[in-house]
Amino acid sequence: MVPGGWQGGWVFDPVAEALQRNGHQVETVTPAGLEPDGPIEPERPPNLDDHIDQVAEIIDRSDETPLALCGHSYAGLVIAGVADRLGDRLDHLVFIDAYVPDDGDSCWSLTSDGFRELFIAGSRTDGRWVAVPDGLDPRARPHPLPSFLQSIRLTGAPRPALTRTYLSGGAWPGSPFLTLTERLRDDPAWQVVEIPVGHNIARRDPQGLAAVLDGLEEN
Repeated sequence: MVPGGWQGGWVFDPVAEALQRNGHQVETVTPAGLEPDGPIEPERPPNLDDHIDQVAEIIDRSDETPLALCGHSYAGLVIAGVADRLGDRLDHLVFIDAYVPDDGDSCWSLTSDGFRELFIAGSRTDGRWVAVPDGLDPRARPHPLPSFLQSIRLTGAPRPALTRTYLSGGAWPGSPFLTLTERLRDDPAWQVVEIPVGHNIARRDPQGLAAVLDGLEEN
């Protein structure tokens, strides 16, 4: 389970605990640069490739099957990159109110003008790290700007056995995901489930998210 911008694996802890009670093995990931004690190399903020490499290494070390890879918001690009590389190790991709990229897309290119302005304003101090927006958990940390800007490289290799689910948070103010959600509803390669609590589903309704994830294997 890979969190979105500014957040660490801690955001999924209640979800993971609920899933573990139902017999699932769960690993939550804190992307490089978002460690609780601050980034290891403040002068070298990680990019999207670094986050893809990080999650791919976790999957390489795992012998669990089947494997589901879940990503929230920005992490939709991360899990898409991992799936392009290691799709034969995965059974299910779950995008949690997340960006779904094509080759050459970035978080910057896919998001709204409002979020682009937030990235610019938040990185004004040093040009490297995007400050934590108001309203996030106190554990949130500045996010590495390069990971928002870098374009993803996807080979487009066919993955016919890979199930894809989109979990929508519904229509929240400023959401850049509404058009995407409606497009995926009409795509037979996707199943779309709505948990209409807003963007931060793991924080707002962890038990509901866990219940949906637990039920996906039955679909």
